[in-house]
Amino acid sequence: MSGIPRRHGKHLRQGFTLVELIVVMVIVGILGAAAAARYFDRAVYDAAAFTEQVRSLIRYGQKVAVAQNRPVFVRLDGNSVALCFVYLADGSCAADQRVMSPSANNTASTNTLARCAGSTSWACEGNPPGVSYTSNPATAFFSYDALGRPANVGAAAFTRMTMTVKSGASSVALVVEADTGHVH
Repeated sequence: MSGIPRRHGKHLRQGFTLVELIVVMVIVGILGAAAAARYFDRAVYDAAAFTEQVRSLIRYGQKVAVAQNRPVFVRLDGNSVALCFVYLADGSCAADQRVMSPSANNTASTNTLARCAGSTSWACEGNPPGVSYTSNPATAFFSYDALGRPANVGAAAFTRMTMTVKSGASSVALVVEADTGHVH
């Protein structure tokens, strides 16, 4: 025959039983459903993307301050991050004092337009839905001087700032160093 050893005169069959196949399919289905839910959870990607946008925006503010030899203010109000040359006492930024986005437009998402005075060219980004951030120390403003060094507005010396962007169960950190203003 086929060379399969015999036991008590019967052929041993190789393969899986129907029960084994069904159990494996059920386990794979459960694992696939759990993985798909995590894979398609947009919140994780929104937090990472917003963190990268903020990191780029703050770095751009530092570069503009050095290039134009003037202070650039970074506004962190919990709903958006924006760059301005001069902020008014109420925290707003006059249209002629806004730092323009390097590509001449921001994301122009609904939240960005709502939180950035409807401007599509201002270097300002609103939080995506479900994304929030906190900063430590909690500050609404800081600025870069003409040498690219960060400074607190109307307060003591700038200390290392850590910004935590949260969305769902995920969180991403962003740090602005005290002496150099390096953002990472």
